[in-house]
Amino acid sequence: MLQALRQQGLTYSEIARRTGYERRSIANWLTSSAPRDRNRAALNKTSPLYFEAFLAECWKDGNRVGRHLFYDIKNRGYTGSRSNLERLLKVWREVENIQLDEPPPEMDVSEPVRDPDTGHMISSVVAAALCIKLRGLLTDLQARKVNAFKQGSRAFAIMRGLAMRFNGILRSTSSQALDEWIDDAIDTELTAIMRFASVLRHDIDAVKNAIELPWSNGQAEGQINRLKVLKRAMYGRAGRELMRARIMPLNCRK
Repeated sequence: MLQALRQQGLTYSEIARRTGYERRSIANWLTSSAPRDRNRAALNKTSPLYFEAFLAECWKDGNRVGRHLFYDIKNRGYTGSRSNLERLLKVWREVENIQLDEPPPEMDVSEPVRDPDTGHMISSVVAAALCIKLRGLLTDLQARKVNAFKQGSRAFAIMRGLAMRFNGILRSTSSQALDEWIDDAIDTELTAIMRFASVLRHDIDAVKNAIELPWSNGQAEGQINRLKVLKRAMYGRAGRELMRARIMPLNCRK
């Protein structure tokens, strides 16, 4: 496997990044005339290599979709991330020169996009704000920026599409489409949205309850925040009586 990657012109550092081995060890193995013993740490269930035999059997049977393999080993006790599994599968694909039926598109996340009105590059802060703002709330200037981003950056177009879908799920009071949204977000291979989707999956029951149930702890959190603001403003400057006098009107309103 290492020899095949080296023959593709990859550097030792790149091979180390893709395989997870130390760069020095890779250099020793590739330059040595005889194979050396590898002192690799004992595998545990956070590593996809712990399930290498099962994955190899699935791979041989034609099951090479990362999402399906992730669910399969998850049911067998895998506690690592899907990104670790994908790195292993990527090495297998490159060694065998195999392409997936639906390969992930190349993401131009670093390509600069310029403001169509001024010609200046649009900052990442503005891009993030425009990515989640509904079309009906955009000004004419913002709408032109969004159109420029969607034409100049495939990553932005995908992120905005997912953001609008997620907004619709939150407002629909139905969580039926949430699982499909999480799968689509992870399949984009965009780090930010993948992490967000992974967090949602970890707390999936709480997220579904937040979407479906009418109750909210917003009122309680708001009162707690107002109380803390008063406490910080008065800290070291007044005693309990003044503190009580300022807090009581808040309690009386409720």
